[in-house]
Amino acid sequence: MFWFLFFIFGTIWGSFLNVVIFRLNKRKSIFFGRSFCPKCKHKLFWYDLIPLLSFIILGGKCRYCKKKISWQYFFVEFATGTLFALVAFLNLKDFSLVEVLNLVKLLYFTCVFIVIFVYDLRYYIIPDKIIIWGIAVAFSLNIAFHAIEQNCYSIALDLISSVLCALFFFLLFYLSKGKWIGGGDFKLVLFMGLVLGWPYILIALLVAINTGALVGILLILLGKKTMKSEIPFGTFLSAAAVFVMLFGERILGWYLGVFSL
Repeated sequence: MFWFLFFIFGTIWGSFLNVVIFRLNKRKSIFFGRSFCPKCKHKLFWYDLIPLLSFIILGGKCRYCKKKISWQYFFVEFATGTLFALVAFLNLKDFSLVEVLNLVKLLYFTCVFIVIFVYDLRYYIIPDKIIIWGIAVAFSLNIAFHAIEQNCYSIALDLISSVLCALFFFLLFYLSKGKWIGGGDFKLVLFMGLVLGWPYILIALLVAINTGALVGILLILLGKKTMKSEIPFGTFLSAAAVFVMLFGERILGWYLGVFSL
């Protein structure tokens, strides 16, 4: 029951993330203005906006114009709810103040990565408003949490590894003139490094590169893409970041266990 409450809480945030994604693209205010149908522009009421349920009850259509609503809205709400429950399940054990604050931090970063995942997948761009704000928050929280632990070495290691990884991706962007990766990808890598720390940023990059390559090859074989087609790499980076944020310690422990034999 406890984890289900986190799922419900997550679906509510997922509904808000859909608003963020839609309004960022339309350059509208995120916090002001009523929600409306993107097709007929009719204002929506509270009973049109119940996470998951409204979409199911209305059959994925607008109540007023009867036109289909993008499945993105349902999937983002469901995914956010699932990830909120999973983050809480894996990280909330004794409800200490530090643990609760860490949980809030992880939930915030999860939301940022979800927005980037969907936005890059749909529009092939990573919005600066999201990534720059995310970097600022991640940098501040990184210093704050390590300061509580009085671990200056970890602060320095995380910052240096983040900058070096981002610099490597910036060089790829610069040398290829944006043909290999986009201009937002190296900023996203910096953000990921500040969130995950060393060596987890390296694991996330390996996961993103390999999954991106596999999906790209599969799409080419299916005739959906060509060698010159653009791939939203930020989507793979974001997914890898969330995956490592959830399971990074277990992956690293397994890896060290295997290669220590």
